[in-house]
Amino acid sequence: MAEYLLVESQGRYAGPGSQDFLGDAVRLVESGHTVTVLLIENGVTDGIGSVSDPLGRLIDAGARVWVDGFSLEQRAVLASRLRPGVRPVGMDEVAEHLLRPGVQGVWH
Repeated sequence: MAEYLLVESQGRYAGPGSQDFLGDAVRLVESGHTVTVLLIENGVTDGIGSVSDPLGRLIDAGARVWVDGFSLEQRAVLASRLRPGVRPVGMDEVAEHLLRPGVQGVWH
């Protein structure tokens, strides 16, 4: 199976594209792929809120969900407001993950 790093930069407030992208991530996990989702820029807003949306289903399915610490700071969002299962990371960790052999990156 493949390993994916999916980057969501828009967030649910930009329209349905974000939720569709996260829904695709859920289907990848359910198909047996390893998935890490990085919320960045306005996508960090998806890290706060209901656990019944696609991000909650993604966490429940076993995907890793990261949120860019710099983007959180720029939007004055405290890490303590993140839902369970969402972990702040720095770009060094993201770059290290993306450069591993076999990891496929997709940006939305």
